[in-house]
Amino acid sequence: MNRNELNPDASPEAAYGARLRSLREARGWTQDDLAERAEYSSVHVSAVENGRKPPTLRFSRSADRVFGLEGAADSFERQWREIRHGSLLEGFPEYVGYEGRAVEIRLFEIGLIPGLLQTPEYARTVADGDVKRGAITSEQAEERVAFLAERQAALVRPRPPMVLVVMDESCLRHEVGGGEVMEGQLRRLVEVASLPNWVLQVSPFAIGARRSFNLPVNLLTLADRSVVAYAESQARGHLEREGTAVVSLLTAYHQLQAEALSQAASVAMISKLRKGAP
Repeated sequence: MNRNELNPDASPEAAYGARLRSLREARGWTQDDLAERAEYSSVHVSAVENGRKPPTLRFSRSADRVFGLEGAADSFERQWREIRHGSLLEGFPEYVGYEGRAVEIRLFEIGLIPGLLQTPEYARTVADGDVKRGAITSEQAEERVAFLAERQAALVRPRPPMVLVVMDESCLRHEVGGGEVMEGQLRRLVEVASLPNWVLQVSPFAIGARRSFNLPVNLLTLADRSVVAYAESQARGHLEREGTAVVSLLTAYHQLQAEALSQAASVAMISKLRKGAP
């Protein structure tokens, strides 16, 4: 039987297929063996491995069950969702893979509440706004909201990461979805601030030119203490794993934390906004 070479760099689907074959062969299974375990035909397995047929959610979940990857950070279901999320900025799906394994997460956001803190109602309103602008389809909006819920759920684990968040004041004052949605979102912020592994700070407008960043920034510390940085503009995202750029961003983040309001003062500002005070 001829065994064609696979190029995982050809496309996300090709990477999926190459990984599927690698895990199958590592166990000494033929395509027939995998097909029987996954309850698919060997023709279907071959087509997915060779990139002739795109993977589906059902197939991915079957593969996760067979390989013992259900709920894992590197599950086939997660890889399938990354393939499906063509509307996400470049580098972001890869960043999320690191996020699910990070021991410390540092976030800075402007204009919108950071995704990891968004309520379902807030997240839905943001996604629906993108649909109305024609930026994404209704199906992509559904996927975005589901993807965000998965990211949030991944933080709930026996040893959760330490999450440090600095939000520009504009995140709180930019009303999304009306009063009821915002009240629920602000209440969520206060609740999260009481958790032992979360620190929330607000960068007030009064900080002026002392604010370190003009774009959102995410910094992840992994178990080996290495740091991964992700920053994005309106058009693209950029993932940085090593080098002086990451160190520079980490230094700037520490400077931002020093200039921002304390968590107590930040919660006080959020509570005032919930009461309708300016």
